[in-house]
Amino acid sequence: MNRALRWTTWIVAVIVLLVVVFLVWANIVMQGTRSAALQVWRDDRVAVRDVGDSVLMTPTGSANGVGIVFIPGAKVDAYAYMDSFRQVVASGTTVVITKPTLHLAFFDLRPMSTFERHAPSVTTWAVGGHSLGGVRACQLADDPDVAGLLLFGSYCANDLSGSKVDVLSVSGSRDGLSTPAKVDAARVRLPEDATMTEIQGSNHADFGAYGAQPGDLTATIPRSQARAEISAAVERWVEQLRAGALN
Repeated sequence: MNRALRWTTWIVAVIVLLVVVFLVWANIVMQGTRSAALQVWRDDRVAVRDVGDSVLMTPTGSANGVGIVFIPGAKVDAYAYMDSFRQVVASGTTVVITKPTLHLAFFDLRPMSTFERHAPSVTTWAVGGHSLGGVRACQLADDPDVAGLLLFGSYCANDLSGSKVDVLSVSGSRDGLSTPAKVDAARVRLPEDATMTEIQGSNHADFGAYGAQPGDLTATIPRSQARAEISAAVERWVEQLRAGALN
């Protein structure tokens, strides 16, 4: 009996230790670069508000009726993506950057409606994500309210090839995590008319402002250039979404 009790105590202690280690690991996040965040806060074309479960970015000028629910990559702080969407929001699009459970998208089972409620004036919704966040976004793209899917350095694990969702996949030729080969291999899971845009010289960390990421390759273009090309691709896609909503 004593031996069994000792074994039970050890097993419980190990499980508790593993849970504590995991929780500590999950909460050590890649923070947003301060200088990039300050640029967004100081941009009078963009309003930023923390709404608890997400960061809400809205245009201070006229809105175009399009909203994007965007899911961060694994252990990347939501604020790290503000600068990625600064120009897109300034052009009229609303962006809701979520704060995933334990900073890991696959633990976040909340539906689109959780985040759509923060911007009731939006009439056309898209879902997007970076890296692991993009994998979760693919799962939410089956929501009947979703008109578009935006992938940043990511690809789908589920099959959307028969879907009518309007897809934009933006990848980097120097991405060491979601490599061009992985993005190409997963292309069959996207609709035939999906727009595939590869930024030459861009890497995985160029999709957010959080510094270098382990396992990534070195970018061969300035981050400002990568950000400008990513923003331009998203703005063209948003216009496509608006046109589709009007037809």
